[in-house]
Amino acid sequence: MLNGPTHSSQAYSEFSLVLDPTVYEPLPDDWLIGVTDVVNSTSAIKLGRYEDVNYAGASVIAALGNALGTFDFPFVFRGDGAAFAISRHGRLIATSALRQVAAFARTDLGLDLRIGLLSVGEIRASGRDVKIARYAASENATYAMFAGGGLKWAEQQIKSGRYLVNPSKYTTKPDLTGLTCDWTPFPSQQGEILSLLVEPYEHTSPEVFAALARRVLTVLDAGAGRSHPLPTDVATPKDKGRDVDPKTWSEIASNSDFRKYDDGLRLTLDCTREQIDAVEAILVAARARGEINFGLHRQSHALMTCLVPSGRPDSHLHFLDGMGGGYTKAAEMMEASELPLAASR
Repeated sequence: MLNGPTHSSQAYSEFSLVLDPTVYEPLPDDWLIGVTDVVNSTSAIKLGRYEDVNYAGASVIAALGNALGTFDFPFVFRGDGAAFAISRHGRLIATSALRQVAAFARTDLGLDLRIGLLSVGEIRASGRDVKIARYAASENATYAMFAGGGLKWAEQQIKSGRYLVNPSKYTTKPDLTGLTCDWTPFPSQQGEILSLLVEPYEHTSPEVFAALARRVLTVLDAGAGRSHPLPTDVATPKDKGRDVDPKTWSEIASNSDFRKYDDGLRLTLDCTREQIDAVEAILVAARARGEINFGLHRQSHALMTCLVPSGRPDSHLHFLDGMGGGYTKAAEMMEASELPLAASR
């Protein structure tokens, strides 16, 4: 199975099941957590560089998997960055891969990729945790889901300057074999492409958050195709001469990461405006109760970055984001609403 913790055997084929906090298993203390993000990605997005930002975000996953010779480790794509977990034995490989992708982002893409690495034990010392469950998007694509608040805390620490890995001036290029952007943007079929982030506050119980998340998904899943952002018919490849049959396209759509849990809900969906309005009303009320914070962004198209491991072409993965800023814009909205709410509590 692709992208799953090696110590966990079960993968859940229904997304709602990974909202259950009891299905998550803690990672060992000596495992390592890596986090990357494009610094000031908003500016790059304003310049229309959505694909470059997403490519930089996914690059560490490709580089690390190719360096390890396997993609059987937990990771999550976050739009302008990524997070992953590996055993302590992979520290040197992970450090090298992080440095390589930071140098690549700077020299080839003109982007500043912040990179950090720390242990699960260091995260637990802060009172947070890193737990893993696996979601089987299809028979051949399994995505890791993260819970426990540890990734969010690690990201905050790295952004504040702790646990940084300094990129080397002189480094070899990362092996990004299999990482491609093969498709033109996907227009919304239902109304708008929604990028949605919903995170619980630390005092919110996992059960309360799970109930809220299920309520949100019930609204979003009520539409055609359960709000899948990729079209049923074969999409348009950038290579006009490429012939893609319906079966291949169906597999690509099935292997996409449009729904995930990463210390909160992270969704890229094709929805009606009425669905988005209904979900926003639910979330505004939950935020007013002090249970969650959220950010959402509406746009016309979705983007896809593809990872096709050379040794496992059947286990291709497809990372989705919104073309109009996506997760970056949703995170901006969430950060903007964090301060006044925190001050009021």
